[in-house]
Amino acid sequence: MRHTPSYLLTDPDEVRRLIRGNPWATIVSPASGLVASHYPFLLEEPAEGEDPGDGISLVSHVGRPDEEAHELGRHEVLVIIQGPHGYVSPGWYPPDQFIPTWNHVTAHLWGTPEILSDEENFAVLFRLVDHFEQRMPHPVSLQIDEERARGIARGTVGIRVRVRRFDARAKLSQDKGPAVIESVISALRAPGPYENPALAAEMVREHGEPNPQRSAPQDPSADRGED
Repeated sequence: MRHTPSYLLTDPDEVRRLIRGNPWATIVSPASGLVASHYPFLLEEPAEGEDPGDGISLVSHVGRPDEEAHELGRHEVLVIIQGPHGYVSPGWYPPDQFIPTWNHVTAHLWGTPEILSDEENFAVLFRLVDHFEQRMPHPVSLQIDEERARGIARGTVGIRVRVRRFDARAKLSQDKGPAVIESVISALRAPGPYENPALAAEMVREHGEPNPQRSAPQDPSADRGED
């Protein structure tokens, strides 16, 4: 990603939060040419009371023959986590600011995948289903027919990616003044073509809740554009 120090996200806990909330990821491998696939990833959480430290570990699975297409286990891969993102209209800025931008929270994570055993793979698949089903009023589990589920699991390959390094960004209008930031948050929350409450929530985490009594900016020169 472009080197933008003011947007760097360096806290491993914040990267973990991003992964938990946005499990659908892209895997990119430098195999025979670039290869990309898309799968859900889960964060391996530390045991209760255990200090997670700076380490980040992910588990997932790929459908055969993606493990060969990516040459998994033979080299490092890039896992891209895309958090909330969206268009920011200059209509939410003072009149003389007319350059739009795109706010986002994104993490790039590198590591060499470990191929899981069949039993570990099934445990990951079991956990994936339970993780996403827990929000349903009547959760469905692989326990309904474990023998059949194990048969289907043989068409997949489980992987663990211990993240060796990451490069993350939270680009959330840090280059703008308070009044503009609050205008953007309010616009993202309002009904319309670019309504985006998830992105608004990320901006609130970064900047705090808007002050409803704050007036519009009178001195646009105080804000500098930086995409």
